[in-house]
Amino acid sequence: MKTLAVRILCIVLSLAAVAAAQDVIPLYPGAAPGSEHANYPEKQYFSKVWNTDVVSNVTRPTLTLFKPSPESKNGTAVIVCPGGGFMALSISSEGTDAAKYLAAKGVTAFVLKYRLAHTGEDATEEFGRLFADRQKFRETVKDAQLLSIADGLAAVTYVRQHASEWGISPDRVGIIGFSAGGTVTAEVAFHYKPEGRPAFVAPIYSGGLLKDAPVPADAPPMFVAAATDDSLGLAPQSLALYMRWTAAQKSAELHMYAKGGHGFGMRTHNLPTDHWIDRFADWLQLQGFLNK
Repeated sequence: MKTLAVRILCIVLSLAAVAAAQDVIPLYPGAAPGSEHANYPEKQYFSKVWNTDVVSNVTRPTLTLFKPSPESKNGTAVIVCPGGGFMALSISSEGTDAAKYLAAKGVTAFVLKYRLAHTGEDATEEFGRLFADRQKFRETVKDAQLLSIADGLAAVTYVRQHASEWGISPDRVGIIGFSAGGTVTAEVAFHYKPEGRPAFVAPIYSGGLLKDAPVPADAPPMFVAAATDDSLGLAPQSLALYMRWTAAQKSAELHMYAKGGHGFGMRTHNLPTDHWIDRFADWLQLQGFLNK
């Protein structure tokens, strides 16, 4: 009897592992275009520099699925793009934590692991050294930026094309991103094709655009949040995105906090920035995306 119980437990654990594995979805059927020869391993670890879990050396982009309960599910989906300077992904406070919050609101959430620059032992430590020399930093990440944007565009298209598999509407798939992930989000907002049009876009303390582009004629509504005291000096980029959208007479909402620094994400700082995600949910409700 004891042996049988152990076997049953092993079967249950095996099935659970398979089910969990099915929640991580490769973005491309094989090697990602442009990364066919990248053969170094992805790494996930706790960064003492950023005081959070991070992922580095992504070469095979994936979408990690967070499902809402059947009772709360409303047919809306969102791609979540963590930040990290195109050298790492702040996978918790700018990824899974945001996805879990949105799933609790009935939104089907997908955390995107997009491609990054190749780094060594500690990507966050390398970022700190490189960012002090902006020119060298830009040269280091320029190829990764283009690949990450391609992944963002592909992610929205993929979820739209497979929407029926998760019981979501292809016309209710949006994208939100933080810092570098906010740049991915902003670039998606400007460069999508019809089959990959996001229903809404939310660049959070974005690094801005890589180059100027016209606001699309059918541009989706935009939600922007940042802090004036952004330690990387990126607040003006968020304001510029908002101004570009409103100048084109497109729907936009801006939350520019006095304090919060850079990278507040889902962290608790006992500041008004702790509640930006609630304002985002209010905005989604206003736009009709939390309605069933």
